[in-house]
Amino acid sequence: MSEVLRPLIGLAATRPLTREEAEAAFGALFEGQGTPAQMGGFLMALRTRGETVDEYAAAASVMRAKCHKVTAPEGAMDIVGTGGDGKGTLNISTATAFVAAGAGVVVAKHGNRNLSSKSGAADALTELGLNVMVGPSLVETCLIKAGIGFMMAPMHHPAIRHVMPVRQELGTRTIFNILGPLTNPAGVRRQLTGAFSADLIRPMAETLLALGSIKAWLVHGGDGTDEISIAAPTRVAAVEQGQIREFTLHPEDAGLPYHPFEKIMGGTPAENAAALRALLDGAPGAYRDAVLLNAAAALVVADKATSLTEGVDMARQSIDSGAAKGKVADLARLTNA
Repeated sequence: MSEVLRPLIGLAATRPLTREEAEAAFGALFEGQGTPAQMGGFLMALRTRGETVDEYAAAASVMRAKCHKVTAPEGAMDIVGTGGDGKGTLNISTATAFVAAGAGVVVAKHGNRNLSSKSGAADALTELGLNVMVGPSLVETCLIKAGIGFMMAPMHHPAIRHVMPVRQELGTRTIFNILGPLTNPAGVRRQLTGAFSADLIRPMAETLLALGSIKAWLVHGGDGTDEISIAAPTRVAAVEQGQIREFTLHPEDAGLPYHPFEKIMGGTPAENAAALRALLDGAPGAYRDAVLLNAAAALVVADKATSLTEGVDMARQSIDSGAAKGKVADLARLTNA
């Protein structure tokens, strides 16, 4: 039983916790101090009342402090979604990461196995021949030599093991469903992050701003996806110059057409990996345009492009020149050495 956690459960149910209180609570959780009942009670108290930005920031800062850290080159960014949108699309953020890397962005991608689709980032990468179960030192080598690295969440956040059984028993969403994109082990300060709910993009943007992000776009597609949609308008909360700007983004803002949502539906890890290979070989269509759109946004966030249309041109060149495909080969070689 945790004497730290016990009094905070009741408080969490009745009022927002201060950042200090929340840090104490999550410190206890990540050290395995609480009983399963205490942990579950605390997480459900937060969920029922509704988590605040201070609570998100506290959980993320404690989780970051306890992770196995990666040193990334200056300007590195993450391209990631919360998962949990239930849409089962193709691996858009994974493909976007390779295209952005091929265009000169250092991508330190944090991810896991499937949550919202039949094939999460790690599932697709495994099918592409990459070894995702690598530690910080090899990730650092990948970032330096290939300009892209993948950090498998369980390999970098061992403290999560204390709360995983409780999360599984609860069987419902908790604060942990959004912490992944907020806890990149490389401490990147630029992010293109998708959320499974439009209600999350503003508080997640405020959280990243509080945690020191320089530039970030938090996005939610109008079709319910945790990425910039090629099938519907996308809501964006952008962290820029210490402020948050909200706007709606349409594919035509980047010179791209809308496509029917069913054209980006995914399948098994093998099917999604085959689609990703075809995309990087130059296959046209909705998947390509969805990735061009997301990669353009990533290039803007990385300050490599000054507009979405310029970003699309750079992303198109990354694919058509073979640079993006080369990043897959580089990462496969380095992670299997």
